[in-house]
Amino acid sequence: MTMETKIKQIVRDVNDFPKPGIVFKDITPILKDAVLCGEITTALAMQLSAVKIDVVAGIESRGFLFGMALANLLNVPFVPIRKAGKLPHKTIQQSYDLEYGSATLEVHEDAILPGQHVLIHDDLLATGGTVVAASKLIQKLDAVVAGYSFIIALGFLNGKDRLKAFSENNFALASY
Repeated sequence: MTMETKIKQIVRDVNDFPKPGIVFKDITPILKDAVLCGEITTALAMQLSAVKIDVVAGIESRGFLFGMALANLLNVPFVPIRKAGKLPHKTIQQSYDLEYGSATLEVHEDAILPGQHVLIHDDLLATGGTVVAASKLIQKLDAVVAGYSFIIALGFLNGKDRLKAFSENNFALASY
């Protein structure tokens, strides 16, 4: 069975979350299967084997789940990208619009060094708004967006197209 098939069999759809008309792809059932979690992390690392990565940056909050495990497997640091007001030290910010509102992301201003190659990880790619904001944060720190990794990509929303301006390296294990 392919990794995509395994993911699609376990991910659950939640209708009208977080607002009416949205079909939310819930990855939390994956977290109950330790073997599958390990397989996902390994599959992500294999997809990224040709990409130079100095740091993995995970987007709050589901991007932390596999982002940290992926960073450990790649033997590189992990950096959290969080919603405004959640990080304790000096930060830089980037505001953005998303499918159901607007928000601001932050990263510690000393988390990533100039010139480092940063992989941005999140659980799901939809329209790309959140990931574009994270990419702009990386650029503000004079670092390089090495690429992107996702558990799921919603191809019909064309988020991947928005990311090409930052990196051609865009990987997802399952597409809808």
